[in-house]
Amino acid sequence: MRFILPMLAITASFASPAAAQLTTPEQAIVETVESGFERDVALLEQITLINSGTHNHAGVKAVADVLVPEFEALGMTTEWIDQSTNGRAGHLFATHEGVPGTTRMLLIGHLDTVFEPDSPFTGFVREGDTATGPGVVDDKGGVVVILSALRAMKVAGTLEGANIVVALTGDEEDAGEPLEAARADLIEAGKWADVALGFEGLSVLDGKDAGVIARRSSGSWTLTTSARSGHSSGIFSPHAGYGAIYEMVRILDTFRRELPEENLTYNVGFMAGGTPAEIGEDGLSATTSGKTNIIPSSAIARGDLRALTPEQNERTAEKMRAIVADHLPGTEAEIEIEFRYPPMAPTEGNRALLDRLNAVNADLGHEAMAPYPPSRRGAADISFVAPYTRGLAGMGPAGSGSHAEGETVDLRSIPRQAQRTAILLSRLAKEAAAE
Repeated sequence: MRFILPMLAITASFASPAAAQLTTPEQAIVETVESGFERDVALLEQITLINSGTHNHAGVKAVADVLVPEFEALGMTTEWIDQSTNGRAGHLFATHEGVPGTTRMLLIGHLDTVFEPDSPFTGFVREGDTATGPGVVDDKGGVVVILSALRAMKVAGTLEGANIVVALTGDEEDAGEPLEAARADLIEAGKWADVALGFEGLSVLDGKDAGVIARRSSGSWTLTTSARSGHSSGIFSPHAGYGAIYEMVRILDTFRRELPEENLTYNVGFMAGGTPAEIGEDGLSATTSGKTNIIPSSAIARGDLRALTPEQNERTAEKMRAIVADHLPGTEAEIEIEFRYPPMAPTEGNRALLDRLNAVNADLGHEAMAPYPPSRRGAADISFVAPYTRGLAGMGPAGSGSHAEGETVDLRSIPRQAQRTAILLSRLAKEAAAE
């Protein structure tokens, strides 16, 4: 799929919220979602039982194959966007063309999970209104919320005029390379859209549903230090210097003391030092050797960097580079910083969209959703489109244990999220596109 509509300027304003009551079509949405609950659970079970770890390309495609007829039954056009050249399976996009000039809406989810075929965590176990299985929240439950909402709109007659693109990536948990190519189609859709909704898990704050108007970035850094090796009796002397490990420790401890600011974290994932220390080919391990009486010649550490805005990313990176450049005697150091997932900054447009969702909550008899602290949410695919459009994340179901054995979904949160989504989309679909 290629979006040929021109990108329009994005503004932060919305039309006035609808009257504080459900319309007849909106009542039909509520009833349709509720009556389809068991069907939604059955679909969730079906796709959960298909292993779709990011690197199980056949499994990712198999999940897409199950979903294609579901979208096509709604009158949507589907496209499988092959990503084999980027080392991944592909993406499933589904498009519904509505009334020209009305709000263009992008719904984002993903087909893959962190659980590869060799994972011992398998199956789908339901106990009342909870279910356990790989990806039931992240993000197969989110995909089911999308379909439940669209089916209800179809029955209520509000889907007909709606301009909607559903983008289900096949590599959200481990994006393909080069990243620019792996996310090109999603970014193109983001430039087309006036509104984007991300369907990863619902955030809960103090026991209440919360809205996600911001998510932090996800980047990584690799730090290497080097020094002259020699007999340990010369350590700290002018001719021997301090060794690679002391230089590494100096840098990491200075990071700890001088970098802190709100919404910023910078974890050290692993490190090694000795004579020599070498990083593994996978970039996720290191090996080293040495003796207590030898000054270490090299050290290496890798970690991540998470910030709320692009400016915070750049500011922190510059501080890190300056700290690294201030070497101990007899040592050298280099740092490589890679920004992968950009931040979803808390814009006024995002806040206005949460206001619109809270108008829906009021009409449904739900409490208003407070903004969720961005420091408690990681990066996601919606971040790639955040610079181009207004957005809300966390529109998927509630649950616990994502990315871990025992991942569990609150099944009753699926209809709650689907009703919210369908009514919000139906209201936005009647409004003019941003100009």
